[in-house]
Amino acid sequence: MRRIGVLTSGGDAPGMNAAVRAVVRKAIYHGLEVVGFRRGYHGLVYGEYSLMQLGSVADIIHRGGTVLLTARAPEFLEPEGRQKALGIIRESGIDALVVIGGDGSFRGAMALEEAGFPAVGIPGTIDNDIDRTDYSVGFDTAVNNATDAINKVRDTATSHERVYVMEVMGRTAGHIALAAGLAGGAESILVPEVPFNLDEVCERLQRGVKRGKLHSIILVAEGAASGLKVAEEIKERTEMDTRVTILGHLQRGGTPTAFDRMLASRLGAAAVDLLLSGCHGQMVGFVDNTVKSTTFSEALAKQKPFPEDLYRLATILAI
Repeated sequence: MRRIGVLTSGGDAPGMNAAVRAVVRKAIYHGLEVVGFRRGYHGLVYGEYSLMQLGSVADIIHRGGTVLLTARAPEFLEPEGRQKALGIIRESGIDALVVIGGDGSFRGAMALEEAGFPAVGIPGTIDNDIDRTDYSVGFDTAVNNATDAINKVRDTATSHERVYVMEVMGRTAGHIALAAGLAGGAESILVPEVPFNLDEVCERLQRGVKRGKLHSIILVAEGAASGLKVAEEIKERTEMDTRVTILGHLQRGGTPTAFDRMLASRLGAAAVDLLLSGCHGQMVGFVDNTVKSTTFSEALAKQKPFPEDLYRLATILAI
């Protein structure tokens, strides 16, 4: 193996730059050349790439987003687009590709594998919905961003004796909502994995008022319900002063936490080691505080299990 490629794909996640940095520097340490593809699979289809040096990844470990950029690539979903991408791969001279992203990005890597080209993956998504890894790059930062927002909203909620409904990201997974809700002391956490009853949510709010509680925070995962509609229902059923905050992409930006930087660095280095050992068609993950690899097919077989025991704890502590 003489030269490898690296790209970031799907939604940006804090820590992606740290992963790119680790891939580039670990590969160069072992005498490999590294080609960076811009805009994910779009760059693979349209030939947007350049040779990366040690200095190419200087001063990026602390930066959010991705210096390699990311974009949708509907062309890659079509056989013609994949053939074009394989032509660019041959032109670039790479022998394997490191893909940093989520489930859609890994399916693209699987398509390259099926076409006979080696690829490995690094899980980078704030949703933390990739199976076979305890954490994906970007999740910890997103949770910290959401928790910080809860802390700030709580000040206003208390001052005005209001109920605040806060909607967080996560697509069809409730991991961000659960972690931020537990850390932020939310009174109710609504996630797509656990059925919820708004009557019970309202009863909990009213019990809180009776014991002198000045405010309440309801955290809603975007895949469970609309924060706006939940707030409307709560206001109609309880007549409480209810407001809505939709965090949106604020959760995805900003400086990655130390944990995400360390995780990304470990996984980036492990991805290079995996290729050097002759293995591919796999994802490097973080399980029980150890870096482990698993096949793409195993990682994508099902959505990551939801920690219902942690959810029960959050519910108990919010009483």
